[in-house]
Amino acid sequence: MDNQVEEKRQLIKLIIVDDEPVICQGLRYTIDWNELGVEVIGEAYDGEEALRLMEREQADIVLTDIRMDGMDGLELSRQLARRYPDVRIIIISGYEDFYYARQAMRIGVHDYLLKPVEIDELSKAVTRMVEEMRNRSQLDGMQEIKLWLTNVARNGIAYSKEAPSSLQGSQYRIVASQLDRYQERYGELAQEQLDELREQWSGNILRITDGRPELRSFSIFDHENLLVTLIVADHKLQAMEWEAIWDQMARACKQPPVVYFGVSQLYEDLNETALRCAEAANLLNYYALEQATVLDSRTELVWSERRRPAALDLAQSVQLLSTALFKQSQNEMKEAVASLFAFFREQLYFLCEIESAYEELLTLLRQRLRKSGITGLDSGVGGSAIDTNLYNTYESLEQAILRDMQKLFEMIEQSGGDRSYWIVEKSKRYIDEHYTQELKASEVAAWLKITPSYFSYIFKQSTGKGFTEYLNELRMERAKRLLATTHDKVFEIAAQVGYKEYKYFVSVFKTYMGMTPKKYRSMQAGNMDPG
Repeated sequence: MDNQVEEKRQLIKLIIVDDEPVICQGLRYTIDWNELGVEVIGEAYDGEEALRLMEREQADIVLTDIRMDGMDGLELSRQLARRYPDVRIIIISGYEDFYYARQAMRIGVHDYLLKPVEIDELSKAVTRMVEEMRNRSQLDGMQEIKLWLTNVARNGIAYSKEAPSSLQGSQYRIVASQLDRYQERYGELAQEQLDELREQWSGNILRITDGRPELRSFSIFDHENLLVTLIVADHKLQAMEWEAIWDQMARACKQPPVVYFGVSQLYEDLNETALRCAEAANLLNYYALEQATVLDSRTELVWSERRRPAALDLAQSVQLLSTALFKQSQNEMKEAVASLFAFFREQLYFLCEIESAYEELLTLLRQRLRKSGITGLDSGVGGSAIDTNLYNTYESLEQAILRDMQKLFEMIEQSGGDRSYWIVEKSKRYIDEHYTQELKASEVAAWLKITPSYFSYIFKQSTGKGFTEYLNELRMERAKRLLATTHDKVFEIAAQVGYKEYKYFVSVFKTYMGMTPKKYRSMQAGNMDPG
């Protein structure tokens, strides 16, 4: 039987207290208490007897005369208010004096009726109390359920409190849902508008389950863009019945606000709820890959066979971004970020995986910039992780990362005291790209739009080497690699690393390595010989 129906049928317990047995009997049998949702569980003939009865029975309402031998109605009311603060008290009095009514209200009496009591008046007073108590009970029960579900969703299996008994059912499903393109569509809304949006969102789901008497649902917001819903089925549903429910949800949520769902597997033990909450939330990751409204275990199965994401080359990514930043090239910076996301899309990265890779990349990039003397990096960019519940598309996440890079770009642009470092970084990149050609310091200086003398000065200050020495060392490293890994003739290698004169190349090589290129090649071949 439906637990909510059962709760509605549960009767409110009432005790009648009067020192005249005839009046007690009259009140008990004159009114159809059952029709009012009330069960009279006992009668007492003075206040002390009423307290003893309360200890045994724990009534919800006490209907008492004010004037009785021994403990009167006012003193009984005081004792009840102190011992049982949730009990509702109705006093029946023959006194019209305002003093008694005021005393009763101060004690906490909920209603004060004058004798002779009209049956209709008493029935209305009791009915009003019954409704108030049921509403409060339902509200308290709903709050208890939502508090339990919130703790389960946020703390996972670490939360071990037993589920409220009112959740008992035959089958359960967890549905995690999010608004599509949250940041683009709703990121600028005022709080009042967001509250209305969420009310509409949760209301759409509630209406679907409310339309099925065998279902109950309870929803909590685990995040401003993550609604977790527990669906309770009071009897077992067939697979096709569940499919009909998901189809109905999909149809209802294709119109704004557009919502997509992660649906857990069916389960029958409430102790599995934490695992099913995690399962449903994880399924939302697949929306970035296929934009299906309903995502379930079948979705995961299909994509698990296709998804084998390769690791991001962090060193290369840092190099691309730092070069663009130091060169102060907006185009190169945008191209570097676009290249990152082309890789992420190609490799079918989840948004949360992109955020994780970006955090690593940003850490390395900060280290690179910090070595240049750039300050304020910790407070300026990446102080907190990008929230992929808000930035829940490739496009919005790419724009968030691009904004971070723009902040770094502006920080470097404004740090005039470190300008020489950027110039040297740019010059190294230029040298690396043009070392195979005839290259002079004056040519690099012209490209940088600074004087040759200033370039030579800052280059030596930064690297500890003059331009020619740095260029020769770079060429020698490239030549050593070619001698060891190719069969090209020495004069061909000389040309490949930027020396037009073969004899000059041999002379420079001998100066740096203490041997001729041929001897170096011979030694390398000997080192590779297994014998």
